[in-house]
Amino acid sequence: MEKDQELLEYVVKAIVDHPEAVKIARIIDERGVLLTLDIHAEDMGKVIGKMGNTAKAIRTILRVVGIKNGARVNLKINEPEGSTRPVRAAGDEGVTSAEPGYVHTREAKQAPALKSVDEAMADLNLG
Repeated sequence: MEKDQELLEYVVKAIVDHPEAVKIARIIDERGVLLTLDIHAEDMGKVIGKMGNTAKAIRTILRVVGIKNGARVNLKINEPEGSTRPVRAAGDEGVTSAEPGYVHTREAKQAPALKSVDEAMADLNLG
């Protein structure tokens, strides 16, 4: 097991409730190292963190380890079987689970109702 994979395993197992379910695959290609993380469905929120901050921090640490070892390291967090992640509503900002910086939310945001220009001007009470 390489240093980046060992570090990821250590950090993730320390923060989840089901460390026995943590599985990491390591693939090397022309773009660098891809670490793919599989975890228990109940631990998804702990690994992603509020506003995605935990996942971002883990990715940052892995990139630093990669730089030290002369490789580009990326992390993909697979959505666990039985996950209850909501469907994104139109107008949601953010990225999908397959993209870096994925943010896991408990509820889908509602898109704001669109108004005509006349309705918006009436709301401003400029008349």
